[in-house]
Amino acid sequence: MKFLGVAVALIVSATLVAGSATARDDGRYANSPLKPWFDSLRSGKGPCCSDADGSVVSDVDWESKDGHYRVRLEGQWIDVPDDAVVTVPNRFGRTMVWPVKGASGISIRCFMPGSMI
Repeated sequence: MKFLGVAVALIVSATLVAGSATARDDGRYANSPLKPWFDSLRSGKGPCCSDADGSVVSDVDWESKDGHYRVRLEGQWIDVPDDAVVTVPNRFGRTMVWPVKGASGISIRCFMPGSMI
């Protein structure tokens, strides 16, 4: 019975980690067919880095109004600077953001709108 409890705890933990929107490049995405494409992404602010440095954004957590984007991160709406928008076609399909946390709060380095399907 103790093993079953440990197994359930591990499954729940794995689910929570897998559902986390933020990941880091620790090598687990090295064989992804989209890795070279993610690594090549740039905005006017510079390289986005990788899919492992970005976060997937749910459709309810971003919007477009009058040609500008904003995204909800950590419970607050943040305007996406125009030069942070990635302009190449989104081969991944889902909306992604590459936030930078600093002393003055969260800024957006890159933002790639999704297909909204």
